[in-house]
Amino acid sequence: MPAAVPPRRPPVLRGQGPAVAVVALGGAIGASARYGAGLLRPTGPADFPWTTLAVNGTGCAVIGVFLVVITEGRPAHPLLRPFFGTGVLGGFTTFSTYAVDIRRLVAQGRPGTGVAYLGLTLLVALTAVWAAAAVTRRLVRRGARRSG
Repeated sequence: MPAAVPPRRPPVLRGQGPAVAVVALGGAIGASARYGAGLLRPTGPADFPWTTLAVNGTGCAVIGVFLVVITEGRPAHPLLRPFFGTGVLGGFTTFSTYAVDIRRLVAQGRPGTGVAYLGLTLLVALTAVWAAAAVTRRLVRRGARRSG
């Protein structure tokens, strides 16, 4: 009896070239902006990671605005979300640095500061995305009422 041939699956990236390209381009832009923020406000080995906190809070606020605008505002180009949401903001915000900063604070014998930073970042990030989305939603609805 011949062995069963598994069904052929289409390649995962078939037709995804433009999306992959815009994510890569956006990621390069976002990561460069993140690197620039670190150059403008470097965090020393014994410092509290204010720059990372600010970058992540800012990125969360921007994603709150962006997602409301593209989902509740005017129709957007299909590549805008992968470019800006995944690429630019994904490259700009930095969970990996956040995790390394927590580890560094704990390793320096400052576990309380590390836990406080962990909680503060979550609070700032969630508050930023919620508040930015709420304000943007109100502005989008107000604009729709005026034009409608």
